[in-house]
Amino acid sequence: LGLILVLNLIITEMGQFDQWSAEAKAVIHFPLILAGCLLIWRLASLLKSHDDAEPEAVQNYGHRLLDLVGRLLLFVVIAGPLLAAIGYSTAAHRLVFPTIQTLQVIGFIVVLQRVITAFYVFATGKNDEGRESLIPVLAGFVLAIATLPILALIWGARYSDLTELWAQMASGITLGETKISPRDLLTLVIVFFGGMLLTRLIQGALKTSILPKTRLDIGGQNAVVSGLGYVGITIAAVLSITAAGIDLSSIALVAGALSVGIGFGLQNVVSNFVSGIILLIERPISEGDWIEVGGHMGYVRDISVRSTRIETFDRTDVIVPNGDLVSGTVTNFTRGNTIGRVIVPVGVAYGTDPRLVEKILLEIAQAHPMALANPAPYVVFQGFGASSLDFEIRAILRDVNWVLSVRSDMNYQIAERFMEEGIEIPFAQTDIWLRNPETLRERGPSAASGPAMQPKSTPLPTPILSSSEHLDEGDMAGNTEAEGDAGDR
Repeated sequence: LGLILVLNLIITEMGQFDQWSAEAKAVIHFPLILAGCLLIWRLASLLKSHDDAEPEAVQNYGHRLLDLVGRLLLFVVIAGPLLAAIGYSTAAHRLVFPTIQTLQVIGFIVVLQRVITAFYVFATGKNDEGRESLIPVLAGFVLAIATLPILALIWGARYSDLTELWAQMASGITLGETKISPRDLLTLVIVFFGGMLLTRLIQGALKTSILPKTRLDIGGQNAVVSGLGYVGITIAAVLSITAAGIDLSSIALVAGALSVGIGFGLQNVVSNFVSGIILLIERPISEGDWIEVGGHMGYVRDISVRSTRIETFDRTDVIVPNGDLVSGTVTNFTRGNTIGRVIVPVGVAYGTDPRLVEKILLEIAQAHPMALANPAPYVVFQGFGASSLDFEIRAILRDVNWVLSVRSDMNYQIAERFMEEGIEIPFAQTDIWLRNPETLRERGPSAASGPAMQPKSTPLPTPILSSSEHLDEGDMAGNTEAEGDAGDR
């Protein structure tokens, strides 16, 4: 298509130099128009096949745009040669060759937008997420807006028309003592988003290239990157307003009234925003910390301006407002280091030698590779429980993130060693003792004669009683002497 444009330019210059007639120009340009339309038809077929190759489930706005462009190109392919063949050579000329130039401009913009996206992905270190982020999309939008004057010139607009339109846009409108023009707004948008783009690029370079080589931990690196983002956006906003020439003093009163309304209506949002800044500055928690807040336990994955995202051990995300982290009680298990303590409780049957139990538990704790030698593990004899002698292993681990695995390993080893040593781990048992059961035996047959006193469907186990006779509700109700002790036992 570029070669067709070059040949058209050469033939046009030759025709003006030799002063060809209109009929000669139409005949000579017809092969070029036909060749250009054949190439445009080929391009339209490629676009259509590309669009048809994608399943309907993944087709989006871009695919619909490609389909529309393909249909327009097919219209040019049909209309161009037809107009040239019936004698409207100038109309065909003004339809086919501007179409080729438009395709070239669009192709150049597409390539430039992809270069910007690739540079943004390289600078930020984000792959698929970076390609779909806001900055590359805004860059493509700005490029599309910037090509509108070029496309207008291609399709016959004069330079004077564009300058006149720009002058009208530059005059703008007056609001009070402030004059705002579309040019000022365009300048504001370009400067602001340019500043945001530069800020994101610097953030990406720091996060992926510079900060990992420093001694800052991950939390400190994220705090630096986030703080730089806030500062960069603020500077970009100030510079864009200054470049646009907007006088903020005239709208200070309105801004003050709006700030009061926003302060009352968005108290929680402002509180969480300030709390987010406090978290980034003080850093009581950092990304990767294991924390517990509000009954939720998990790892901190992201600290943003308004909230903090915690990934629980069930692989679910919990969004916690920053105000709760600053004003509430937060348990941080890995702040500063990953050292933590594990407690493994165990009970043994009465009659077991406590010193032997202490020796076995201490050997198990000292042999585990995750337990630190200094401070050394120790065993605590907690006391005499209802059914067992209660002991606890207490050991400091080099990485508290493995506390569940360590507790499980120690429990397995405790069970194995106790089986080898013949030590019993008791379970809850209850013995029932009845006073004067002979009184219950004497009243047993007569108490069951009433219709309301039916025998219980499930009798008490025989080994508990000194006799094989069963008890019923009448026997229990009639024994007034045993009522006082029955409740206690």
